[in-house]
Amino acid sequence: MVISSTSPRSKTKLWLPKQVLVTPAAEAEAWGQQIIERVNSFGIPIKKLTQNRITGLRGKNERSTYAIAKNTLAIVNAPPSQLKLTPIPPSADWQFHLAQGCPAHCQYCYLAGSLSGIPVVKAYGNLPQILANLSNYEQKDQNTTYEVSCYTDPLGIEHLTGSLAECIRYFGTRDTAYLRWVSKFDFVDQLLDLPHNGHTHCRVSVNADPVSHAMEGGTATVTQRLQAIHKLALSGYPIGIVLAPIMAIADWQQHYANLFDQIAQTLDLECNLTFELITHRFTPKSKEVLQTWYPNSKLDLEEEYRSHKRNKFGGIKYVYQKDTMEQLQDFIQTQIKTKFPQAKILYWT
Repeated sequence: MVISSTSPRSKTKLWLPKQVLVTPAAEAEAWGQQIIERVNSFGIPIKKLTQNRITGLRGKNERSTYAIAKNTLAIVNAPPSQLKLTPIPPSADWQFHLAQGCPAHCQYCYLAGSLSGIPVVKAYGNLPQILANLSNYEQKDQNTTYEVSCYTDPLGIEHLTGSLAECIRYFGTRDTAYLRWVSKFDFVDQLLDLPHNGHTHCRVSVNADPVSHAMEGGTATVTQRLQAIHKLALSGYPIGIVLAPIMAIADWQQHYANLFDQIAQTLDLECNLTFELITHRFTPKSKEVLQTWYPNSKLDLEEEYRSHKRNKFGGIKYVYQKDTMEQLQDFIQTQIKTKFPQAKILYWT
């Protein structure tokens, strides 16, 4: 594997919230105390709450509420309902959560449609209980995979929680259980020497330059993400690329070809690499929330140019029309097969 000669911008800034709230239940947990110690090391004000509810984060309007929430970390316990895991195909067999909410400012954020309430970042103080529960879902005679990035970017808050490293250590002790996580950040040095035993699949989410440059605020650059995944590969981790959300922007063929060239320049063709390919989609709910959060965004949310699908509960999501979808899929999969012949495409959606 070789490092690209492209020079990255200055080091990505750590997300440091302006305030940290701690519930009594989370403070009573040993892991909650560990998170508090990490927060204290950064000199961030901590407010100990008298009840196990997060209140008082509403601003005078939705924009100010968003700003307050995005600058707040709440240390709470995961509710009992999260100990009943749900499947997450095609990404993994099951999903579990070490936190909820993300410090980044992606204008297409899928959490806008999948999480309710204000976008505060909540880190779970009862992580040992969460991990102990996972064995109930393991199959002795077959591998079981778990995705931990559905509700957060775990690497973006790792300096404050240490929870991703703890998950990696745990899965390194399992015989048939495997962890999967994905990030738009690059703070991987703290993970390089962990006893992962090859049981953690690390992926970075990347996109064409017009998307990553204009719509992914507060994240590492694509170059930095690729260099981070390179480091993880050298430490023996299985690695992957998540291309998401794939967008039919102006001149998209050229922009995505440039992206694949950049990946190829950073990761050697002999690298054991996987690709996950996810096209842009939105729901009526996520459209409403995103237009409130990012009123000046140029994100294409025009329903008349999309096809709509219904899920098993009757909800609607808007996806690209069939001809556009086929063009995107053919072009991108051809790029991968040509430039990364030994890579495995896990799914297209």
